[in-house]
Amino acid sequence: MKIRNIISTIFLFFAAMSFAQNTINVMSFNIRLGSVDDGENHWNIRKDKVKSLINYYEADFVGLQEAQKPQIDYLLEKNTLYSYLGKPRDNGENSEHSCIFYLKNKYKVLEQNTFWLSETPNQSTKSWDAAYPRIVTYALFENRKTKQKVWVMNTHFDHVGVVARQKSAEIILNKIKELQAKKKAPVVLTGDFNSQKSDVWMHPFFENLQEASSNSKTEPYGGLATWNAFNFKEKPTEQIDFIFTSKNNTVINKFRTITDFYDFKYPSDHLPIIAEIKLQ
Repeated sequence: MKIRNIISTIFLFFAAMSFAQNTINVMSFNIRLGSVDDGENHWNIRKDKVKSLINYYEADFVGLQEAQKPQIDYLLEKNTLYSYLGKPRDNGENSEHSCIFYLKNKYKVLEQNTFWLSETPNQSTKSWDAAYPRIVTYALFENRKTKQKVWVMNTHFDHVGVVARQKSAEIILNKIKELQAKKKAPVVLTGDFNSQKSDVWMHPFFENLQEASSNSKTEPYGGLATWNAFNFKEKPTEQIDFIFTSKNNTVINKFRTITDFYDFKYPSDHLPIIAEIKLQ
């Protein structure tokens, strides 16, 4: 009887270890440009809060939107947790990155790239009715210990162009198929899509991928709306930030919209979101 109990204990231990090793936490966070004058919400006032929030939740991967190089440098200053990858969308002094932060001691980068959501994806261009050039940064990561691989993608859709958003969705889904054909591994897509679930161009994402808040095994925590416009007094109503995963090799265990605040102010004009994802 004792031997049986010991064996059961050992089995449960290794099963728990396997679950933990194949489970990742992924965050998406539009941190709001640092070069704009937001008064009491200026980057210099809130940057410590953004940095503390990211480090506290310690997600395996963080997809950032509206991240400018000085902001990235500050977030990584004296940071022993993260490295980042991703190119700026153009050559401007305050050019935006849709970069990916990753736990540098846990993951190795096998492949990475940034492409443009345009008719010429290998060049810094905008197309259709887009107001700005828009990009996707992606990478194939490998867990240094378990050798589990995962594709992570991050983007920021245009806020003006309807055609641009529709075409952007098509480009990303085609890229996912291309990456899956190259290396079959789970896919995670994060982003500020400047779109709501009901927008027609978002439908293919929901049809071909799993959206984290809709497919979480446990009830989502913190509400769903993510756009707060720095307005602490009113409840956010628009969900425009999403995390998607491939269907057949991931399970969404948990989803949360992070509503942390300081001095009755939010760290950004978007609420970050985080999902616990089991890779299969």
